[in-house]
Amino acid sequence: MNTWTEVFLGVIAVAALAIAITHVFVMVAAGLIVRRIGRLVDDVERELKPVVSHIQAIAEDAARAATLAGAQVERADRVFADVAQRIEQTVSTIQASLFGPINEWRALVDAIRAGLRAILGFGGQRRGRRGRSEDEDALFI
Repeated sequence: MNTWTEVFLGVIAVAALAIAITHVFVMVAAGLIVRRIGRLVDDVERELKPVVSHIQAIAEDAARAATLAGAQVERADRVFADVAQRIEQTVSTIQASLFGPINEWRALVDAIRAGLRAILGFGGQRRGRRGRSEDEDALFI
C-alpha cells in the first residue's frame, strides 16, 4: 500500500471515531434534555392541577347561579303577570262600579228629556229647521 492511502485511511478512521464520539455525546445530551422536560411536565401538571380544580369549581358554581337566576326570573315574571292581572281586575271593577250608575242616571235623564220634548213639542221645531236647511241646500248651485 501506498503511504498516502494509509494517511487517508487514518484520517477516515479518526473522522469516523470523532463522529461516533459526537453521536454518543448527542445521545447523552438528548437523554438529559428528555429527562428534564419530563420533570418540567410533571411540575407543570402538579402546579396546574389545583388551578384546574378551582376553575372547575368556579364553573360549577356559575352554572348553579345561572340556574337559580333563571328560576328567580321565572318567579318574578309570574308575580308581575299576577299583579298585572289583579290590577286589570281592580280597574274593571272600579270602572263598573263608577260608570255603571252614571250611565244608568244618564239614560234616565235622556229618557226624561225625550219625554219632555215630546210633551212640550220641542221636537217639531228641530224638524222644521232641518227641513229649511235641506230646502236651502237644494237651491244652492
